Amino acid sequence: MLFMVIEHFKETGAEPVYKRFAEQGRMNPEGLTYVGSWIEADLNRCFQLMECDDASLFQEWVSKWSDLVDFEIVPVAPSADTVRVFGFAT
Repeated sequence: MLFMVIEHFKETGAEPVYKRFAEQGRMNPEGLTYVGSWIEADLNRCFQLMECDDASLFQEWVSKWSDLVDFEIVPVAPSADTVRVFGFAT
């Protein structure tokens, strides 16, 4: 499954997050796969697309970052899949 992870940087901002990432990497457990990410222009939020079959892996990952980031984790599907659900051709 795909998940859109919306990271809301806490009052310390983005810099400590990027510093930890530079020093320790993404720290995601095996089975939680990073697909891509985008940072908001004002550096307040990051949007990451992640993939995994076991959503409980997010608990392990989030625990390593929760001092710096508040998370929203939303299951998503490609729009083309939804088009097929409704029976329309892509």
